[in-house]
Amino acid sequence: MDALDYYAIGQRIRKTRRARGLSQEKLAEIVGISTTHMSHIETANTKMSLLTFTQIALALEVRTDELLYDNSPENRSASIAHIAELLDNCTTQQVRIIEDIVNATKQSLNKNL
Repeated sequence: MDALDYYAIGQRIRKTRRARGLSQEKLAEIVGISTTHMSHIETANTKMSLLTFTQIALALEVRTDELLYDNSPENRSASIAHIAELLDNCTTQQVRIIEDIVNATKQSLNKNL
């Protein structure tokens, strides 16, 4: 698994904060941290605790995965292309098994999220 990209996470926090019309000061106040610490989180000059991260997500009213990962259409397209490459090297039977696994996973996600 790749290491966390704290700069990218900080930039997604900044983008979401701005989209919500919140200043760094206001978000820091809601989360219970200093404005300086919030600034450092957004610029990746410091790593935040898991508690602070979840409080930021709650304050911004987003899921944590939205802040952790790039959900852009470009990134999604790249992931789909990578999956297609993986499937190209599979037998017909393997593709059917993978399809069953994906369907079961998707149903579980829909049920539990």
